[in-house]
Amino acid sequence: MSKTSTDPQVLIVGGAVAGLSTAVFLGRHGIRSLVVERHPDTLSHPRSRGVNPRTVELYRQVGMEDRIWAEASLATDFSKLLMIRAETLAGPEMFSGPTDQPDPSGDVSPCEWAPVDQDRLEHLLRERATELGAELAFATELVSFEQSDQPQGGDGGGVTAVLRDTATGEERTVRAAYLVAADGSRSPLRTQLGIETDGPGEFATTLSVLFEADLSEAARGRDVGVCYFDKPAPSTILFAHDGKKRWIFATAMPEGETLETITEERAVALVRAAIGQPDLDVRIIPQLPAGGAKWLSFVIGAQVARDYRRGRAFLVGDAAHLVPPTGGFGASLGIQDANNLAWKLAAVLNGESGPGLLDTYQTERHPVAWMTLQQALGMMQERTGPDGEGGDGEADEGGAAPDPAEAYSTTVFGYRYGDGPPVPPQYLSGEPGTRAPHAELDRAGERISSLDLYGGAPVVLTAEGGQAWVDAAARISAATGITLDAHRVGGPDAQLTAPGNGVAKKHGITADGAVLVRPDGFVAWRAEGAASDPEAALTAAIRAVYTES
Repeated sequence: MSKTSTDPQVLIVGGAVAGLSTAVFLGRHGIRSLVVERHPDTLSHPRSRGVNPRTVELYRQVGMEDRIWAEASLATDFSKLLMIRAETLAGPEMFSGPTDQPDPSGDVSPCEWAPVDQDRLEHLLRERATELGAELAFATELVSFEQSDQPQGGDGGGVTAVLRDTATGEERTVRAAYLVAADGSRSPLRTQLGIETDGPGEFATTLSVLFEADLSEAARGRDVGVCYFDKPAPSTILFAHDGKKRWIFATAMPEGETLETITEERAVALVRAAIGQPDLDVRIIPQLPAGGAKWLSFVIGAQVARDYRRGRAFLVGDAAHLVPPTGGFGASLGIQDANNLAWKLAAVLNGESGPGLLDTYQTERHPVAWMTLQQALGMMQERTGPDGEGGDGEADEGGAAPDPAEAYSTTVFGYRYGDGPPVPPQYLSGEPGTRAPHAELDRAGERISSLDLYGGAPVVLTAEGGQAWVDAAARISAATGITLDAHRVGGPDAQLTAPGNGVAKKHGITADGAVLVRPDGFVAWRAEGAASDPEAALTAAIRAVYTES
């Protein structure tokens, strides 16, 4: 075995959306990573049909938003597609309404839900990760690993891993400071680390078929987005793939069948049963590259890993949590894990923080996973249950059910780090622990969002009277070596302006107050007005974020 001459700082096991996103976000912070994936290529199956606006915000900050929209999967405006609950597509509706739109007004975010298939997104992530310095090794499996806090070769401790090329059998040894497990819901790494899961667990295996057919007769003029059917089995799902003739069908694996025993005739019959047309012309589209399977199976379940960290190893994506597909939360949840973890790993590796910062990955993301899982379970029960009423959530004590749209939007935008309940996105106001609100800004005639200022270094954001905060941030950066970006919006010679003093109003500060926003866009600290010693106040806030432990 040979040890590589340029070892990564972070080894990522798993080359799907969560692992590749981790590499992209680490690269944004200048951290070298190696992504290993045992499959020879990314899957061509669509899987997740899109990412929510909060996730698009994160990709926007790493220069990917335009690329994602260039690869958008649906030719139809996603917001105009319908969600339908029925026995079959041709049958009468139990429920019909708009697809999930967490911010239909556009006031909460500059971004929209992006209808991009996961296979297309993963190719974009591969491209961007490479541009940012990541090494990608497909057809490569992790054979073994050991972690230690004992220094080796001048490092401060790390993970030593043996990797094998699955095509040639050649092995190599790499040394990384940290290991990220992004190896799926049945994560072998999670098992090796001895981490258990909580929750209902796996409760169904689905058969997934990609097909082409003219569904206009059964659709009866409706713009079909996502459908929940009772045939050929309860909880059958139909997704629009291109909004026209290509569709994704998923149903419970028929009893006694496996991927190997399902025939094309059987698959076509199942599709026809869901559509409600026994003579429908159906053409099956292979879901893997040439020579691969024509259909796949996926596990449906609900579970959360008890621990997100074991020593120098961290779980992201489905390795950390498995949520039902209803609502489209799963991929975005994993991507946001990656973003949260990446800036913290970077801060520790760059010497800006002590390792204690890494403990906050568990304390912050674990509750978000449970909140999201509960929302997805509730939505699944309502949409696929016998009543088929399409609501989301239980009635409160007064007998009124919560607004489904608000509950959904709150899950997407309003989760909180730290104490306190989630916040409906229209009420986000710069409170510490919440996502920083979106405010429209003007920069030399260009209209941008305040969210565009985040993603790299921590940001001190102040309004027209807050020059003292900007000056304090510059002195702190020089004294501590921690890079701070400071922006004054409005006032004399300001490079940024906002209509109607929007930054101060939206962030709950006066003209001479300030907020400290973390690299992941969450508010870490807020001074509602001026401080007698802004440098001391801001230094204390920075120390609270970048722990020395």
